[in-house]
Amino acid sequence: MTKVSYITEEGLEKLKKELEHLTSVERPAISRQIAEARDKGDLSENAEYDAAKDAQGMLEARIHKLEQLITNCRVIDESRIGVDTVQIMNKVRIKNTRTNAVLEYTLVSESEANLKEGKIAINTPIGKGLLGKKTGDVVEISVPAGQLRFEILSISL
Repeated sequence: MTKVSYITEEGLEKLKKELEHLTSVERPAISRQIAEARDKGDLSENAEYDAAKDAQGMLEARIHKLEQLITNCRVIDESRIGVDTVQIMNKVRIKNTRTNAVLEYTLVSESEANLKEGKIAINTPIGKGLLGKKTGDVVEISVPAGQLRFEILSISL
């Protein structure tokens, strides 16, 4: 069974660019490294050859994963996203009720998550805890550090 992931148009373009780079730049570079190492003689004791083959295996695995992700993703129609309840692509302002710290996150797919940009995946504990909730709701979320209580201050696009 394939796992469908929802993604923005921008996120899909990033994935396609990464795949293009890996197949057109990285793959030929590793092939050259393998050829150079092979030319150095005995492969049974050639650490350079072994390292290049390992790198090739990891690269091919990443390429396969990206191809699967691109094949099984669905682009989100942002015009159909509301702000009545928290859902993917919403920007959510929350307040930690214990520390009064106000945080703002955009809920995105796992492949687009980037904490530095304030984007958290919908499958994280906080993302799951916020999904479907409304402005004013207080939610208790279990995270590895324990229980956190958040009040949802606003939901926007």
